[in-house]
Amino acid sequence: MDLGNIGLFKLMSRKMDWLTQRQEVISQNIANADSPEYKGKDLKPFTFRDALSDNRRLGPTATNASHLSGTVGSGGTAKEQRIRDPYETAPNGNNVVLEDQMMRMSENSMDYQTITNLYKKQVTMIKSAIRSGG
Repeated sequence: MDLGNIGLFKLMSRKMDWLTQRQEVISQNIANADSPEYKGKDLKPFTFRDALSDNRRLGPTATNASHLSGTVGSGGTAKEQRIRDPYETAPNGNNVVLEDQMMRMSENSMDYQTITNLYKKQVTMIKSAIRSGG
């Protein structure tokens, strides 16, 4: 049984990949905290809407002539969240604030741990269902 083919596991894997990439970006920011003219970076936020919009649109299927068609349009565009400028810039042009980066790293770590625990729980539920034969 390949868990990678189940939608929930695909979504969790994509989130974990995003969190791993974000950890790398945060680490680079911290490593270059003293580099002149270095500008801190971050990834575009991972959203549920973006995760599901992988060029496939799921629409309702009318199995009876009296079924109503869906009211959802062809998909609106979500506004991209604007990341505010850092509130500190060093005299050498570096805008990395270590406290901010440490908060992001902690948030990233907690999110990764949450997704890992959710993954484990889902696997445990599947194992339980297989053992009980239901």
